[in-house]
Amino acid sequence: MTRRIIITGAAGLVGQNLIARLKTNPDIKIVGIDKHPTNTALLRRMHPEIETIEADLAKPGPWMDALAGADALVLNQAQIGGLHEQEFTDNNVTATENIVAAMRKHSIPYFVQISSSVVHSQADDFYTRSKTAQEKFIDTVGDIPHLILRPTLMFGWFDRKHLGWLRRFMDRTAIFPIPGDGKFIRQPLYVGDFAAIIASGLASRATGTYDISGLEQIHYGDLIQLIHDTVKPKARIVHLPYHLFWALLFVYGKFNSNPPFTTRQLEALVIPETFPVIDWPEIFGIKATPLRTALEETYLDARYSGIVLDF
Repeated sequence: MTRRIIITGAAGLVGQNLIARLKTNPDIKIVGIDKHPTNTALLRRMHPEIETIEADLAKPGPWMDALAGADALVLNQAQIGGLHEQEFTDNNVTATENIVAAMRKHSIPYFVQISSSVVHSQADDFYTRSKTAQEKFIDTVGDIPHLILRPTLMFGWFDRKHLGWLRRFMDRTAIFPIPGDGKFIRQPLYVGDFAAIIASGLASRATGTYDISGLEQIHYGDLIQLIHDTVKPKARIVHLPYHLFWALLFVYGKFNSNPPFTTRQLEALVIPETFPVIDWPEIFGIKATPLRTALEETYLDARYSGIVLDF
C-alpha cells in the first residue's frame, strides 16, 4: 500500500537528505513543500519524481489542501539564521500553527516534528526563543500522535550554513580564523544519520521526545582542523581574540543583509554546554556514521559536495 508523506521545509538540509532516502522506497509517495524559490527549483531538479509545492506556510493558502489523504507529515520547516525576529516567529511558530490546523482539517494520523537541541540551551537568541515556543505548542497537540526529535548542530550534503559555510570559506581566504582558543565543545550530527532516524520513526510510528545529539564530542577548534585535514584547502588556521572576531562579524553583517554566520551565533557557539546523549542507534535501529567518515562523505563525494542551498 502506497503511503503519502508530506515534508515541509523539503528543500533545506534535512529535507533534501530525507527525500533522497525515502524516495528509494516504491511504496512511498512524497510531497515536498518549501517557500524558497531557488531551493525549490533545486529540489525539483534533484527529485523530479516527487510532487513539489512552493508556498509560504506562515500564510494560509491552497497548500493546506495538499495535505488531504496524507498518511504522515514531517514538520521540518525552520528559520535558522537571519537578523529579524519576525522571520523566526513566522517560519518556526506561525507556520507550525497553520500546519497543525491543516493536519486536523484533513485528519492526518501521525507527524514527526524536527525540533532542536537549543531548547536545552543557555543561549537567548531569535532561533532559540522561536524553537522553544514551537515545541511548547507541539506539546499541546495531544490529538495527533507524533514524534519530536531534537538534533544538535547538523552537517552534510546541501549544508549552506554552519560547517558547510565554514568549509567553503576555507577555499576563499588565505586565513581561517578561530575565536579564542577554540575549546568549545560541539556535538556535530551527520544529517545522513538524522534522515535515517526520521525514516525509522515514520516506519514504526514512534512517539515521544528524543534528544538526538552527535555521539562524538569534539572541541570546535579540533573539528575545524579535522575538516581542514579532510579537504586540504589553501587557508591557514589562526586563532583570533574573541572580541576581534565578534567585531569582524558585526561589520560583515552591516554589508550583508542575510549573513550565514552572525554575532548571535558566535555568542551561542562559545557557551560552555553539552546536550543529552542517548543510544539513538539502538532506539531507532540504525548504525551511526563515525565523524571522520561522515565528513569525508560530505565534502569529498562528487555527487553532492558542490551543491549549495541558497537562503
